[in-house]
Amino acid sequence: MSLVEMWWRRASGTTPALGSSALYPIALVGLAGVLLAWPLVRMAVTVCHEAGHAVAATLTGRSLRGIRLHSDTSGVTTTRGRPAGAGMVITLLAGYPAASLVGLGAAAVAGAGHAVGVLWLLVGLLALMLLQVRNLYGALVVLVLGAVLAIATWYAPTRVLGWLAYGLAWLLLVAAPRPVLELALSGRHASAGSDAAQLARLTHVPRTVWIVLWLAGTVGALVLGTVWMLPGFLPAIG
Repeated sequence: MSLVEMWWRRASGTTPALGSSALYPIALVGLAGVLLAWPLVRMAVTVCHEAGHAVAATLTGRSLRGIRLHSDTSGVTTTRGRPAGAGMVITLLAGYPAASLVGLGAAAVAGAGHAVGVLWLLVGLLALMLLQVRNLYGALVVLVLGAVLAIATWYAPTRVLGWLAYGLAWLLLVAAPRPVLELALSGRHASAGSDAAQLARLTHVPRTVWIVLWLAGTVGALVLGTVWMLPGFLPAIG
């Protein structure tokens, strides 16, 4: 059997469903990661954030010039095109919800029994993102993330990969609202160049409206992900 055939058999294989005895501890680990290792988790969220800008820019016909990730966990995606209009608005809007969308996607696909496939898909997306990164630190971050996922997905037992896929989903879903809250608490002067501030200048809709929209979206995604992954949890606390 060739290496490609082995890879395809592994990537297209199904993973066993996880019971609540595994899903609840995985959820707690995701929460602990956000609380105890925020700088590392925030960098993963920033990778999703900048990827969201890049995908939105490409889909709306803007030219992607490059992505930079910085050691303070910030990032910037540079595009070329009209300085105003729907394409620019969608590009700016797409950053903060991106981590939630990746988390929901991972939860849905893992729940369908394709945890290995979703992990390989993330590796492929990181490889594509690496081609657009324009600074050394950013390239190292994306390369390390991709390499860790690729090695785990190739060598780890299938059941462990189910745990990993759900763990990443929980981590991103729980983490996504926090940068929005940080933006809300930063004040107008500190966030003058933020996505919300740029959207306010482009649309004349106050920055607070965009922040509330992002917060509602990320919290809503967390609730939806909880319903998917822990179907008995919300009724139990209701």
